Amino acid sequence: MRIASGYRARVVSLTLPVISCSLDPASASRRLADRSAELLVGSGHRSEVIDLADVGLPPFDNDQVYGSAAFEALHGTISGADGVVLAFPIYNWAPSSTVKSLVEATGATGYGRRAAWFDKVVTFVCAAGLPHSYMATGTLAQSLMLDFKCVVNPYSAFVSERDWDGDALGPDRSARLGKTIAVHAELAGLLRNRTYSSDWEV
Repeated sequence: MRIASGYRARVVSLTLPVISCSLDPASASRRLADRSAELLVGSGHRSEVIDLADVGLPPFDNDQVYGSAAFEALHGTISGADGVVLAFPIYNWAPSSTVKSLVEATGATGYGRRAAWFDKVVTFVCAAGLPHSYMATGTLAQSLMLDFKCVVNPYSAFVSERDWDGDALGPDRSARLGKTIAVHAELAGLLRNRTYSSDWEV
């Protein structure tokens, strides 16, 4: 393919935070979060890991949580992002309660509040004990799509205990994580200048 004279390929630098949604001090999903952010930064995007174990978001009570500094910071980060990677463990065939609490708080509407999640590109990076629960993210994806009109990445990175060699991912899952993050950035870039804006509606 011939490239026109003077043309220069340009990567638009996007804001793509990674939120680590595990309270486990030895969390495997936190390792995946770190690697995801590294891949995004390596591709020229702005990314950092926001660790909910450090942020101290209170449990969702639909009341006091809204006055916390953690809520304000997280809501602002998500609202201002071009896309969000959610890294979380799978417990009991479902995403961890920590990620659910995050979405409940930052996704609240009414009483002058607006959800942070509207129209975001969202990608799931998951750690699990066994590979059998790979469809456990379905309910979370459905909520994000229907409630907040998010575009959920059709690629997710699902990693079980058997996919690790010490702290390193095996080649298959490493490649899948790379593809998942590349698609995340591509979708966010393509949708950055979308012509519509969503709000709460059924």
